[in-house]
Amino acid sequence: MDDVYGVILDSVPVHKSLDLVFVGQNRSKDDFFSLDFQFPDFRPPIAKFVKTREVGEFLSGALAGAMTKAVLAPLETIRTRMVVGVGSKTISGSFLEVFEKQGWQGLWAGNAINMIRIVPTQAIELATFECVKRIMTSAKEKWSQEDSPNVQIGSVKLSLSNSLSWLSPVAIGGAVAGIASTLACHPLEVLKDRLTVSPDAYPNLSIAVQKMYKNGGIGSFYSGLSPTLMGMLPYSTCYYFMYDTIKKSYCTAQNKKSLSRPEMLLIGALSGLTASTISFPLEVARKRLMVGALHGKCPPHMAAALSEVVREEGLAGLYRGWGASCLKVMPSSGITWMFYEAWKDILVGDKDKK
Repeated sequence: MDDVYGVILDSVPVHKSLDLVFVGQNRSKDDFFSLDFQFPDFRPPIAKFVKTREVGEFLSGALAGAMTKAVLAPLETIRTRMVVGVGSKTISGSFLEVFEKQGWQGLWAGNAINMIRIVPTQAIELATFECVKRIMTSAKEKWSQEDSPNVQIGSVKLSLSNSLSWLSPVAIGGAVAGIASTLACHPLEVLKDRLTVSPDAYPNLSIAVQKMYKNGGIGSFYSGLSPTLMGMLPYSTCYYFMYDTIKKSYCTAQNKKSLSRPEMLLIGALSGLTASTISFPLEVARKRLMVGALHGKCPPHMAAALSEVVREEGLAGLYRGWGASCLKVMPSSGITWMFYEAWKDILVGDKDKK
């Protein structure tokens, strides 16, 4: 065995790094040798990945969402209460009612979960929008060339470049972004509404999670998902389409390459106002479905929720809380775009221009 052991050590080059001991009959110093285990250095690829445009856009969206919600949490609280029909029907009355019952802290009720919700939501939404918009724009440019893909159905030949030329990359990007962020972060939206509307029953996040899971299981965290997706689709599509269209039209009219921060604020606010006005009835129905169980009457679906609102309050009920929603949506949209573009200039820089 000593001869075989010596042959192995002499024939195989071994690097010294990790000491191992072979125990035999003869315990000499020669029985000690080292093996060198070299692990790959992951730092360069990680550093390269962090510096990519996609990661920069993701982080820009997260930071913009966090900064916006920190400023506008009181308006979010009032808007949610008015939409679901809790307390006063006026903005000033809701402010006073919350302040008298819960103090100024009540205006930030559910803000912790709101911050946890908005950071991934905005990050996923804005990053998805930018990515899908680039992919669709590139695909349309490719399909517009002579070698664009064609589909043969019998004697009919369809060209994808002609069939898809009417599609807007911005609108598609907005729709996909809204759906992706909703699917990923809907449970946090449900928790935020429970903490905002019923602080007595759900005083903090941990109790809310425990009660909801005990009463309805995992499905309770996805209550109202269908109407949320139905309401998010027109809102998100219109929101991003309006912002991009107004931004490009304004830059063309003013012969400018980029917007100033105040201009981003105004255009973002206008985009949010338009999108919110178009989709607000669906927002009312969505909120009714999400928190209806708290009042012992939950409509079975969105159409039933809309019918219930019209029957009880008339057509005007579909826009109950619209003023408070605009007070929240307009500054939120404007500030979000302003912060997002500012952070993107810092984190993405020249990569975005390319």
